[in-house]
Amino acid sequence: MKKKLLSAAALMSASVLVLAGCAAESESEPAATVTVTAADGTETTETVEALSGSILVDGSSTVGPASEVAAELFMETEPGVRVSVNISGTGGGFEKFCNGETDASNASRFIKESEEEACLANGVSYDFVTVANDALSVVVNKDNPLQCISIEQLSVMWNQDASGTIMKWGDVPGMPAEIADIDIQLYGPGTDSGTFDFFTEEVNGDSGNIRNDYINIGEDDLLAVQGVSGGIGAMGFIPYSYYQENLDTVKALEIDGGSGCIAPTLENVQNLSYAPLGRGLFTYFSDTALARPEVVAFAEFLVNETELINTTAGYVGLTPAQQTEALAKIAVLAGK
Repeated sequence: MKKKLLSAAALMSASVLVLAGCAAESESEPAATVTVTAADGTETTETVEALSGSILVDGSSTVGPASEVAAELFMETEPGVRVSVNISGTGGGFEKFCNGETDASNASRFIKESEEEACLANGVSYDFVTVANDALSVVVNKDNPLQCISIEQLSVMWNQDASGTIMKWGDVPGMPAEIADIDIQLYGPGTDSGTFDFFTEEVNGDSGNIRNDYINIGEDDLLAVQGVSGGIGAMGFIPYSYYQENLDTVKALEIDGGSGCIAPTLENVQNLSYAPLGRGLFTYFSDTALARPEVVAFAEFLVNETELINTTAGYVGLTPAQQTEALAKIAVLAGK
């Protein structure tokens, strides 16, 4: 799938090579002639140094699918460079990133202090770029009559004190009488997931605060979709893109964060009303990786082509203000 007119940054980018090893060096290729189309429609030809090399990305299972789409689109425009996108979870990705094993790390939360210390100890300087937005979606079975749930009700169901005590929907104040006697089944990711950290902090007040009898799906959000679709008493929390892919299978609840019930939609995420479960999705780049022109080109491609990438992947793209901020960060880290 090719876009006829890509940004100048994308045209200057490089192709990407899928590797499973350490972050690689860039290599120069012979110069190439490209046609650049200006805003007024005029075309000029420019001779640019073609790029080659490999870019290794790892990390979040939430950001991974969009990153894979970006890599495929980038390789279509720059067939000489190749990008590998692996998924180890946000925590697993940061472990590799701070060891200098990867060029970039996808994350569905901000880096933790312990991870910052690991990067510092290994001499890895970095900054993050917001690459997409997400409406973390609380989903239930389509036969569940519930339409909206408050953060307080979610906390009653999910916090660590609920283990062995909040077992039926009727144990949660304000639930519909039709489901009061139905057993609760909860599906959520494991502790390596940035989504796990984000949800537990926003809902239960502390990262990692969660009942010990929920069903751990690891990094596979589709397992939550399957579980929720299979039982009227089931609930899970999944990224917006996975909800969008399964609209016929599960139902997303509106969230009341204190200002009334708000649905997880593109508009509500971008205007910040879907709180507190709206969030940014990030890619962290090291300064050494951004010393290589093909990595700079890929980073700029992620931002400049946000609409193409995120529409294709089913994510919520960046606002113009977010694009401007992200490009400025890339320029500073790349020493431009």
